[in-house]
Amino acid sequence: MRIGELAALVGVSTRTVRHYHHLGLLPEPERLSNGYREYRLKDAVVLARVRRLVELGLSLDEVRDVLADERGRELRDVLVELDADLARQQEAIGARRARLAALLEEAELRPDSAVSPEMAEVLRGLPVGSRFAELDREMLALVDMAAGPDERDGFVAMLRPLMEAARDSGIYVRLDELAGAPPDDPRVAGLAADLAGQLPEELAELMVAHGSEGGWLDEMSAAQREVFRVLVRMLRDRAC
Repeated sequence: MRIGELAALVGVSTRTVRHYHHLGLLPEPERLSNGYREYRLKDAVVLARVRRLVELGLSLDEVRDVLADERGRELRDVLVELDADLARQQEAIGARRARLAALLEEAELRPDSAVSPEMAEVLRGLPVGSRFAELDREMLALVDMAAGPDERDGFVAMLRPLMEAARDSGIYVRLDELAGAPPDDPRVAGLAADLAGQLPEELAELMVAHGSEGGWLDEMSAAQREVFRVLVRMLRDRAC
């Protein structure tokens, strides 16, 4: 089959096929005497595998690693794995549709309606009127919607005691008070130390692994960002 037929069969554009050739994800077949490439069934299977792995959220570098591990396997084995990819995707779509169906049955949608019931319970426990709690609410809702069912359950179980401790100890009030403060405010170190004492070990490990830089700090004030930078340094020192 020609490149256009291959692309149409798998559901991608010819430009995508050429891009995958360029990246080494899809080997280029030899050209025939007429100058055209002739693609075979195995090329279509590999291309479909790349597409499914990308749809499942893997980066192109990760897809390359997966394909390298599969090199030399029988076509049937690759097809079995492709079928497993489709089954996982179908399960994820089914879970999202079930959640949408539950939302559509609600008479009135609330701000926390789009998250799982477990996360909604956590979010409702956050203090009302706190700017920092509102930031937490938005970030946790985003994480909840992006996570799979197993990840979500573990994340919620880890967060619930932390949110309760932060609320009861006045952490949110203290963070709000730093909204207009400079990064060298003397309250920063004490607040970071109190947070370090409340963090579950699993969450502390995640913070150490991912550091204190990134988009999740962009909405904070200078002093609030410094709290979390100091917090990560404390956690790293504690882990050594």
